[in-house]
Amino acid sequence: MQRFLKLFSKENSIRSASIVLIITLTLSNILGLLRDRFLTKNIDTYHLDIYYASFRLPDLIFNFLILGAITAAFIPVFADYLAKKKKEEAFRLTNNLINLSVVAMVIFGIIMYFLMPVVMPWIANFSSPDRLQQSVQYSRILMLTPIFFSVSYIIGGVLNCSKRFLAYSLAPILYNLSIIFGGAVLAPRYGIRAVVVCVVAGSILHLLIQLFPAFRLGYRYKFILSLKDKSLKQILRLMLPRSIGMGANQIMLSFYNRVASTLAVGSISAFNLANNIQTVPSVVLGSSFATAIFPTLASKISEGKQDEFSLYLNKALSAIGFLLIPSTVIFVMFRAQIIRLILGSGKFSWNDTTMTALTLGAFSLSVLAQGMIPLLSKAFYALKDTRTPMYISIATVVVSVAIASPLSKLSFSQTPSGVLSVAGLALAFSVGSFFNAALLIYYLRRKYSGVLNKSLVFSYFKTIVFSAIMGLVIWRMNHILSNMVDMTRFVGILTQVVVSGTIGLVVFLALGYLFDSEEMKLAFTRKIDVKS
Repeated sequence: MQRFLKLFSKENSIRSASIVLIITLTLSNILGLLRDRFLTKNIDTYHLDIYYASFRLPDLIFNFLILGAITAAFIPVFADYLAKKKKEEAFRLTNNLINLSVVAMVIFGIIMYFLMPVVMPWIANFSSPDRLQQSVQYSRILMLTPIFFSVSYIIGGVLNCSKRFLAYSLAPILYNLSIIFGGAVLAPRYGIRAVVVCVVAGSILHLLIQLFPAFRLGYRYKFILSLKDKSLKQILRLMLPRSIGMGANQIMLSFYNRVASTLAVGSISAFNLANNIQTVPSVVLGSSFATAIFPTLASKISEGKQDEFSLYLNKALSAIGFLLIPSTVIFVMFRAQIIRLILGSGKFSWNDTTMTALTLGAFSLSVLAQGMIPLLSKAFYALKDTRTPMYISIATVVVSVAIASPLSKLSFSQTPSGVLSVAGLALAFSVGSFFNAALLIYYLRRKYSGVLNKSLVFSYFKTIVFSAIMGLVIWRMNHILSNMVDMTRFVGILTQVVVSGTIGLVVFLALGYLFDSEEMKLAFTRKIDVKS
């Protein structure tokens, strides 16, 4: 217990910070899967389509106006203040940005309340007027969440810069618990509207849990609203490219949402549910590393230590590859079993299961790319270059949108419609993710040629070979066990996944041990030695 408490009290190293983030992000994502299980159990996909469509506009506005400012602009500027021992000025900037963000979110919320009936048909092209009207109503309610999230993520940026990751990581856990309460307890009686209200309540909890550690750091709220502040102007200047890039990504998801709304009922749900599942490894294993290492990358650039910057980045990429490449194989091999175990109950039909499983398989192809993108993007942010990722995001959106509809109409005999349908949208997303990661690497290497060097390429090659062998073992074990257990029952499916998956992972780790894999050491120790 003392070692556990010591881990959480010493959050100032990349190793301990990444472990804290992995533990809490894993719990948050498990709760996220539990949340989806209760939603699919108690709400049919006809209404779940409405629920997910209602998120698109609030998410677009928040990502475009707020999240880009925090991830790309606020954290580096705030970190500079802390490095110069100017905590009071740092907190003044925090309050100024909070007040500006809240005012902006309230104004946009009021505007969109009246424009929602006009905008929603562009996001969800439902043929039923009743479904469209419900989407408008729920989206109006959800417009409250960007107000609370804007404050919460700015406070989270303060904690991030101060290397206090615990409350920052617990925030999404409370958010998911609130939605789980809505889906499990309230939805059977009050329907989807109760879940929407719980989403708003969760955004409030997301904020509250981060306020207390911020107060302990010395933060105090003050009403300051000055557009003439030089640091605020710097943030606004830095955030614009990132906001455009994130806005472009949300526009892409909105386009996918609109295309899915024209397909079979449940297509929007299948896309979102599969997406929620496939992001677990990239968020838990990729984003946690990226979040933990970002302050270090920024400080190395500030100190003029470019070689150490490249070393930290390469080793983080190596560790992410060792974790995410086998994750891709596992998700592809177990895509149907995963959907049946997590979502296959209540009002989630067999057709919903097969549609979502195929979509999950298409999504899973890009798990590695999705894990690399946050880290590579943060490398550019550490260099105070937000424009390059913006241009790459825009190019990615153009490519992903251009191929989405053709891929959704691609012939595929194993679906009832005879085409890939919503799985084609997931495949377009995966192609776009690799395109994004490839461009980020290309332009980062133009700045620092030591990034993604030959040793890292060889590291990925070894991991791919180990993962392929693991995949063959899982495939064979699946075949053997399918004749030994009842695959129509939950216990039988779980037995196949646990036994086959465990044997496959043991083979993968044994290969890493036999070949003295440095990637495995990095992945499990989370300790990066700049002298190595």
